[in-house]
Amino acid sequence: MLKGKTILLGLSGSISAFKMAHLASLLKQAGADTYVIMTKNACRFIDPVVFDTLTGHRTVLDDFDRTNLSPVSHIDLPKMADVFLVAPASADIIGKAANGIADDMLSSAIIAAYSCPRLISPAMNVHMYQNPAVQENLKKLQSRGWTVVQPGAGFQACGDIGDGRLPEPEELMEWLEMACGAEKDLAGKKVLVTAGATRESIDPVRFITNHSTGKMGVSLARAAAIRGASVTLVAADMRVEPPKFVETVRVKSAADMFEAVTARAPEQDIIIMAAAVADFTPITVADQKIKKKNKNEGMTLELTRTKDILAHLGSVKPEGQFLCGFAMETENLLANAAEKLTKKNADMIVANSLRTKGAGFGTDTNIVTILKPEGSVELPILSKNEVADRILDQIIAR
Repeated sequence: MLKGKTILLGLSGSISAFKMAHLASLLKQAGADTYVIMTKNACRFIDPVVFDTLTGHRTVLDDFDRTNLSPVSHIDLPKMADVFLVAPASADIIGKAANGIADDMLSSAIIAAYSCPRLISPAMNVHMYQNPAVQENLKKLQSRGWTVVQPGAGFQACGDIGDGRLPEPEELMEWLEMACGAEKDLAGKKVLVTAGATRESIDPVRFITNHSTGKMGVSLARAAAIRGASVTLVAADMRVEPPKFVETVRVKSAADMFEAVTARAPEQDIIIMAAAVADFTPITVADQKIKKKNKNEGMTLELTRTKDILAHLGSVKPEGQFLCGFAMETENLLANAAEKLTKKNADMIVANSLRTKGAGFGTDTNIVTILKPEGSVELPILSKNEVADRILDQIIAR
């Protein structure tokens, strides 16, 4: 999502500055064009040559360095940027930014920045971070359009424990993607996505489930949030963490998911049912662990149908709501998906086959066909993040 974007990073004096090397590397891998400004004290913690190498651009250190990109780099760099992230942000640089002080390259660039999203990530000792002056300065910056990336809590280099840790590079990447990763074409929309595998209890120890990891649903929730939507993720058992910037509702069984989804459905603009919901559940659940009586004895498990969430949503769908389901099949993929589209009154069905290499459960890629009443769109093998964006493109187009 950051491919081709221009990212401006500003580093001030903090021991956590070393984390920014990994962020610069992640940005390079993502195809972003990254420029770095460092204060004199930031250079005490990590050598600028590191960023020269990782970004392919000379790190900017001084207003009057004649090797700078331009004679007025403190103005031109913020103008070029799609997003400006100041991290780690010391108490000193936060104070300068909040009070209009521009006495070095980074503080001058901060004052000049106005045309792109601006993020600032505090990193300092817990007692410094909690100082009222620092908190007041952060509130000032927020009131002027800066997004404050809240620090993490934990053990600090000085031995104290508390707030003030710079977030990990992967989290900072998510913030950058939210800021400029996509056009905000879902702004103002409410989107509900389901993900993961439901679990149907047999006894306190055992349950019935499936192989879904939740990757596709999480990719959809993440992509919708980056595109500006207010996203609710109803998550069953998943092998991936839910994305930031979404409300996550945890559920276990198909019945739990039915209640969670139907309670929230009326207020949603878009519902995407990407979870692998159990079709059957045990009629009775034992209170105690079921014991085997002898080694040759088998066991019969009586099952009953679970409530069909997609069919229910289709039957009560309010005017203007968009309903998207998923169909995973081992045979007759398109015929079964087309039947599902009509029978369940959905607006779209995303079909993928477990028999196709690169698609299905647990993979980072998927191969899908998107079915709509007016026709279908077959996608090549793509990452699940790319598939998520293509699905949202089709929803928005309708």
